[in-house]
Amino acid sequence: MKQISATEFNARDAGDYVLIDVREAWEREIYNIGGLHLPMDELFKKAAELPKDKEVILYCEKGIRSVIAIQRLEAQGFTNLTNLAGGMKTWKASNL
Repeated sequence: MKQISATEFNARDAGDYVLIDVREAWEREIYNIGGLHLPMDELFKKAAELPKDKEVILYCEKGIRSVIAIQRLEAQGFTNLTNLAGGMKTWKASNL
């Protein structure tokens, strides 16, 4: 599974990828770094709508749910998925 660190992510140009937050709405309200909001149950229902020709970076709070989401999507044939390693917790710590 492909991973990207918070530092690497911050160096990326917006538009090079699609960013997806798989956390619940209440978590996103507290803090988020943008992107589409598709909690895991919605993500799997809308998987067919995800681009397959562009990198898709998924994130959650600690990087665990996004790993699970990626594993399930890879089982459906996706090969363009990247996990934000450590999730929001690591991203926040690196951006203080």
